[in-house]
Amino acid sequence: MKQLIKKGLRLFIARHGETVFNAAGRLQGTHAHTPLTARGFRQALAMGDGLARRLCEWNGALDLVASDTGRALQTLAIVTEAIGRDWHEATTDPRLAEIDVGSWGGRYYRDLMAEGPVIDVQQRLFVRLPEDAESYGDIAARLNAWIADQAFENDMLIISHGMTSRVLRGILCGLPDLDGFDAPIAPGLPQGSMVMIRDGVEEVIVLGKGEGEKG
Repeated sequence: MKQLIKKGLRLFIARHGETVFNAAGRLQGTHAHTPLTARGFRQALAMGDGLARRLCEWNGALDLVASDTGRALQTLAIVTEAIGRDWHEATTDPRLAEIDVGSWGGRYYRDLMAEGPVIDVQQRLFVRLPEDAESYGDIAARLNAWIADQAFENDMLIISHGMTSRVLRGILCGLPDLDGFDAPIAPGLPQGSMVMIRDGVEEVIVLGKGEGEKG
C-alpha cells in the first residue's frame, strides 16, 4: 500500500494515552468510552509537545484522523491543542479501532493469565484469544481497506491504539508478516510514544515512558 502515499508525505502515528482500563489491567478491545487517567493526559501532552517541536515554523496542511473511541478522541484533543490545530476538523474511522477481543472485553489480564498464556512475552502480542475475537490478519485487512480509501494529499496525524497502531506501522513500512501472526507488525513501543513514517521509513519522535501494548 505504500505506493498510494506520495513521496515525502509525513504520517504521525500515536496511540492514545493511558486509560482507567490500562491502569487496572483490563482488556479494552472495542469498549468505546474508557476515559484517560491523569497519567494518560500527561502522555498525550508530551506527544503534543513533541509534535509541536517537529512542526515548528511549518504551517502546512495537517489532516487529523482518529479511531472513533472516546480515549482516542480525548488524546487527539490534547495533542491538537498543543500544536494549535482545530480538533473539530478531525475525521474518525472505526477501522482504526483496537483489536476486538470479543467476549474477553472488560476482563482482567490477571484472571485470563490464571487460565493459561495470553501474551507472547517477547513480541508482546496475543497468543490466545476467544473464538469471537479478531485476528491480527483481520486488523491488517481493515487497515489496508482504510489506507486504500485515503487521498493522502496532506501530512496526517493518526491517533489509534496499541495493537492496531503496530499493524498500521508494519503495513506502512512494508514489513513482512510476522511469523505466527499473519500480519506485518512493527515492534512495540511504550505507551505515550509517537512515530513519523515518511517514504516507508519510521522515526520515533516521542518515546514514552508508559507500559504495555494493550488498548
